[in-house]
Amino acid sequence: MSPAERPAAIRAALEAAFAPLALEVVDDSHRHAGHAGARDGRGHFNVAIVSRRFAGMSPLARHRAVYAALGELMTTDIHALAIVARTPEEAG
Repeated sequence: MSPAERPAAIRAALEAAFAPLALEVVDDSHRHAGHAGARDGRGHFNVAIVSRRFAGMSPLARHRAVYAALGELMTTDIHALAIVARTPEEAG
């Protein structure tokens, strides 16, 4: 997949898994040019997601659920992923 297609693919996977009330996907790959992890062509992303499906989950469980939802993208297109995963009540 081309680097330009990655944010949309991440968004689609997370929307399908979590039906988020809010979702922001930011591609920060340009800030990591020359970084050892960027050499393989995979990207650096920040995700902020608000979903009712995170209710009752620990922060670690939420991150694991996001990684699972992204599946193969984690090995083919994403090098680094920063996650803020909250319930609607936490998001205020």
